[in-house]
Amino acid sequence: MGADWSAFEHRGPIRVEGGLRARSKRGSIGSSWWSRRFVDVLERVCDRGRLSRGRAYARQGQVLSIDLSPGLVEAAVQGSRPAPYEVTIRIEAYGEERWAAVEDALARQAVHRAKLLAGEMPPETEDVFAELGTDLFPRDLDMRCSCPDWGVPCKHLSAVLYLLAESFDDDPFLVLAWRGRTRARLLGALAEEPEERDPLRVDDVPFAERLADFYAPGATAHRQERRASEAAPDLLPRVFPPPPAVADALTAAYRRLRDTP
Repeated sequence: MGADWSAFEHRGPIRVEGGLRARSKRGSIGSSWWSRRFVDVLERVCDRGRLSRGRAYARQGQVLSIDLSPGLVEAAVQGSRPAPYEVTIRIEAYGEERWAAVEDALARQAVHRAKLLAGEMPPETEDVFAELGTDLFPRDLDMRCSCPDWGVPCKHLSAVLYLLAESFDDDPFLVLAWRGRTRARLLGALAEEPEERDPLRVDDVPFAERLADFYAPGATAHRQERRASEAAPDLLPRVFPPPPAVADALTAAYRRLRDTP
């Protein structure tokens, strides 16, 4: 015979030992700009009463576990029934192409790049995402809980969301990891020095392609790509006169070389 779960509906949650407990004892949860930004999103789109009950759950230690991976948070929350409720929160995890654009934009901002490499999350990071038409913080959350409560988010989801905000206080790079980029991958990309062209580097051009103006007076490296057709075919013989016996033959040879595609 199945259990009569209705007996548990109006009881308080089953107390647990060793649950994840919010550090905040009263008032708002989240102290850094990035965690507060996340909480602001929640409080704008979620029912305040359910969020209040979720804060109480978070402070009582009712959340048993939270696992974060790209695009997904999975958690277990102890409610009034013996079996913990299963919670999932999904957002869009960005692909390689979008992350490459974000990393390139961050790398071009020397101050932002330096702060991120130092383990800080400058507020302007959100602006960099916005300029690329991308959100750092999610506007929409796909939230599910196995509890029978109606409405989203329920108090179990709310508890997980608040503890997630506190975890962002501890490690701002979790915000980026949820979007699909780990701290190691991001900092590894930002640590690479931008490739700069060596001012003394000269691209090699085959001698045959620049023979007509190679010995021209004042010829410099930046003229290496000058088209042979721009130089007179008899320029070299005039600069370095050959013996009269071969002068006509050399001039004709230079003309054929110039006209050869």
